[in-house]
Amino acid sequence: MTTVGNGKYTYELIESWAKLPVGEVFGMVSAVATDSQDRVYAFQRKDPPVVIFNRDGSYIGSWGLGAITNPHGIFIKDDIVYVTDREDSVCLRFTLEGKPLQVIGERGVHSDTGCEVPGQLVPRAAGPFNYPAELVPSPWGDLYVADGYRNARVHRFSTDGQLKASWGEPGKGGPNQFHLVHSMMVGADNLLYVCDRENNRIQIFDADGEFVGMWTDLLRPMDISQSPDGVFCVSEGGNDARQGFTTDTDSRISLMDKEGKLLARWIIRGGHGSWIDANGDIYVGVPDGVGVDKFVLKG
Repeated sequence: MTTVGNGKYTYELIESWAKLPVGEVFGMVSAVATDSQDRVYAFQRKDPPVVIFNRDGSYIGSWGLGAITNPHGIFIKDDIVYVTDREDSVCLRFTLEGKPLQVIGERGVHSDTGCEVPGQLVPRAAGPFNYPAELVPSPWGDLYVADGYRNARVHRFSTDGQLKASWGEPGKGGPNQFHLVHSMMVGADNLLYVCDRENNRIQIFDADGEFVGMWTDLLRPMDISQSPDGVFCVSEGGNDARQGFTTDTDSRISLMDKEGKLLARWIIRGGHGSWIDANGDIYVGVPDGVGVDKFVLKG
């Protein structure tokens, strides 16, 4: 048994936890989320994109065949599924059973940011969308989009999909400058926590986009979620030589409190998508067709 973390944040690792039917293999699991019954939804880069599991890792079913060109972010709140199709530049909402509820954006239509290579610092920011990364809800009904792979913006929409505001500019410096807005969530404090991935930080804003603060003790934060007791779970990609770094460093999970204080940290074997559930257990999407690793809270 492999244990990680420390103190009350000690976890047992279950590698390759999610079990597909015999003969099936995972695509890259880009993101993970759970519903109100703690069922786990893995968002993979192959058909069908959404694969569902019980808490014990047993297979339940799947949906979305042909509906998503390039799966990226998934978020579940009040049993509504929020996803992004990165290459098609659309954000979508579904029921837990995969019934389409809403599409925001026009498939294949990208805003003019002057960027053609996803992940590069864009020449200029623009409106929705150019390779969006994640769609998340808020308690007050608005929807927020991390428009990051070929843009440098956070967008705020009304529930019916009308654009209300946007903020952010390309940059490597101060607040409100972004280099790959990758993931976000509205915390229990009603603040918006934004993973500014290639700037190695999380920027924090209020509902209207006013800057509140930032956390900087991070290495390419990929995904962020929060447990019912207020603990933030951040998966980090580490330094990647393919991104121009001179050396690679490992992916990792960091648990942080609402002040950004580090509670626990450990190395993982993949960190693009992660999720902490209502029990404090953590799921991590693992690249290269392996599926999902689970960290069971023991502390």
